[in-house]
Order: sequence, then structure tokens, then C-alpha cells
Amino acid sequence: MDILTILFMGTPVWMWAVFLTLVLGLLALDLGVTNKTDHEIGVAESLRMSAFYIALGLAFSGFVWWQMGATATAQYLTAFVVEKTLALDNIFVIALIFGFFAVPRIYQHRVLFWGILGVIVLRGIMIGLGATLVAEYHWVLYIFAVFLILTGIKMLFSSDKEPDLHANPVLRVMKRWFHVTDDLHGHDFFVKKPHPETGRLVRFATPLFLALVMIEIADLVFAVDSVPAVFTITTDPFIVYTSNIFAILGLRALYFALSAILHRFAYLKYALSILLVFIGSKIFIADLMGWEKFPPAWSLGITFAILGAGIVVSLWKTKDQVVEA
Repeated sequence: MDILTILFMGTPVWMWAVFLTLVLGLLALDLGVTNKTDHEIGVAESLRMSAFYIALGLAFSGFVWWQMGATATAQYLTAFVVEKTLALDNIFVIALIFGFFAVPRIYQHRVLFWGILGVIVLRGIMIGLGATLVAEYHWVLYIFAVFLILTGIKMLFSSDKEPDLHANPVLRVMKRWFHVTDDLHGHDFFVKKPHPETGRLVRFATPLFLALVMIEIADLVFAVDSVPAVFTITTDPFIVYTSNIFAILGLRALYFALSAILHRFAYLKYALSILLVFIGSKIFIADLMGWEKFPPAWSLGITFAILGAGIVVSLWKTKDQVVEA
């Protein structure tokens, strides 16, 4: 039997190979060609990059349609849109982390690039575990659904107080385990310096490395919401993983485009809350209606309607706010 036709998590190995080759090629092109040298990414470049990654993610739905059909395509697009939108909250936290560590814009792309590599691995592990649980214990989907409903309700009524990074336990542990410099050393995550007490050369972590770790931790926290959300849309690991990764690949570009105007999307939080409640409720609605599953086309349309309403309300409510250049 040809190894490429062997099923891995329900999908032929060759389809996984096509996807991973495309992702690795994009990352190699990014680091080795387009961003070989550190430079500050402006809004225009950011918008071009963001449009490219969104177009690529949408174009991949054509591959899904070709190999898996219309239902799988609707599920992929819904998952892609949901993950892309939930990532907006992640952008708020990334901006907070970069501000806390005073990371210049010229080095922010480097941190986000290596952060994406970590996300690809961590999301793969989480989705693999989630797929195994769902395959063995279908009732886990109901736990995911209830969790999403409660998360959406909590988000709807939660305050907008920013997290206190000074009190973050992970940051305190890292400063206890690592020698940490107070200043940046170019784009290096680690640097060798004389120890202030012994004079021996030792390896110090720079604030850039601390920012990278905090961004990875933030993604893990957000994945706790987004991965269950996608599993309530579809249990196919290929669709779950590819939609997640294509949405996240454009997160860096989206960050540089939106970081200066995040305040214009202040009311999008309420749309995200309603969206999580809707996604969590679908499995119960399908049971009540006697459906095998909630119609994917309806799910995609309702998702667009909720998010579209949130964006329109946000832009209208903040129309009088002036963005400083």
C-alpha cells in the first residue's frame, strides 16, 4: 500500500503532507526572504500580508471542497472565520505584552514568527488529544458545548480590566529560573554576559524571550476557548487543524494592521460572546430538532451575521474617535 494513501486521523497522509508543505514553505519564505532582516512593518505592508493570508486560507477551502465535499467546506470556512475572529482578543493581549516589555516594532515580527512555530506544535497536540477524546467519548462534545456557553456568558458580563503582568506567576517563575537582562540585545532571545557576582560568562534571557514565552502562554489560554469551539463545528481533525493554523498564520499581519486601531473594535467583545453561546448551543438545538447535526451552511451564515453586526456596531459607536498618527 502506498504510504501516502494511508489514513492518519481519518485523512490520507498525502493531504496532511500538502498542507504541512505549504505551511512550512510559507514560514521559510517569510523568515528567509520577505523578512530576512529586521524592519518595522508599517500598516500598508501589514494590510497586504493580512490580505494574502486571508486569501490563502479561503483558497484552501477549494482544496477541501475538491477532496471532501461541500459540507466539509462549509465547516472549514465556519471554523476559519470563528478562529480568525477569536484571534482578535489575542491581538489585544499581544499588544499588552509588547508594551509591558517595551519591545520595539522592529523586533515584534521576529517574536511573533517564532511564536507561530510554537503555536503550530501546541495546537497540533491539543487538537490531537481533543480528537482522540471525542472519538472515544462522544459526550465530551456536550462538555465542550456547555463550557463555550458559560465562557460566552462570562465574557459578556466581564470587566475590561487589563491583566496585571507583574503578578503573572509564569513570569515570576521564569525570572527565578533564568538569569534575565533588563535591556534588549538586538533581536537576540539569549545573550552571554558576565555574572554580576562570579564574573563567569553565563547565558541570560532577554526581555524578547520573556515576551515570546508570555505570547505562547496567552495562545494556550485562548486555545482553551477556540479549540472546543471548532470541535463543536466539526470533529474532523484535518478541518479543525487546518482552519486553526491558516487563521493563526495571518495573526502576525493582522496584529500590525490592527494594533493601532484596536479601540475601534471595543464592542466586538459582545459579538464574540454571543458567537460562543451560539456555537455551544448548536449541538443541543440539533438534538431538539432531531437533526444529525446543525446545518453547516446555516452555521456559516449565522456566524457571519453575528460578527458583521459586531463590527458595524463597533465602528459606528467609535466613529467620533480620532486615531493618532
